[in-house]
Amino acid sequence: MSQTFVIPDIHGRLDLLERGLAEIAARSEGETDTVVTIGDYVDKGPASKGVIERLMRGVGERLALVTLKGNHDAMMVEALRDPSKMKEWLAKGGDEALASYGGEAARVPQSHLEWLDRLRLFHLDAHRLYVHAGVDPSAPLDLQREETLLWKRYPKGQPEGFGDLHVVHGHDNDPHGPVLLEGRTNLDTLAWRTGRLTIGIFADERPGGPIDFIVVKGAAAPH
Repeated sequence: MSQTFVIPDIHGRLDLLERGLAEIAARSEGETDTVVTIGDYVDKGPASKGVIERLMRGVGERLALVTLKGNHDAMMVEALRDPSKMKEWLAKGGDEALASYGGEAARVPQSHLEWLDRLRLFHLDAHRLYVHAGVDPSAPLDLQREETLLWKRYPKGQPEGFGDLHVVHGHDNDPHGPVLLEGRTNLDTLAWRTGRLTIGIFADERPGGPIDFIVVKGAAAPH
């Protein structure tokens, strides 16, 4: 049975990403497995540049890679293309991202901005919808607003998915998570600060939430 491994918000923690990918490679059982990264590769943590470079290289021939966009990825692109948005981005963790490039906007490669800009907003398979933040259950997928997909926060405890699809998302961090509900799974455990990255493992032929997790532990961010 093929599996999908879902990596939530990395926020510049290349150390956790590298270890997570190694664990996934060890757990993968065939050539039909997929890795889905659900956005927020940059800001807050120390190695945004390294995270982008690592994902741009792919995850090898045995695994398919689907990279989705997060709100911080969109903010970085907007700020580096529109100086009027720079101050807001820097205040929300962009200062750490910029520091990883040597502290100058001019040193961010155009290829990195283009890669961030091209990221998909959601991914769909037979039983699940993967997205950074969430979806509007009252609107069809092709009419979802980008702001919803990148920024939505569900009311606490709301179990609703998207029709028959289980929604897998991050964005709304819970350091004690993951949050497992009937219709959705929130994998964001504030990894950049806690040092605990929780990767969800989903059986592609089985509906619903994860069948297991890979938990990667590293150093917590200094306060």
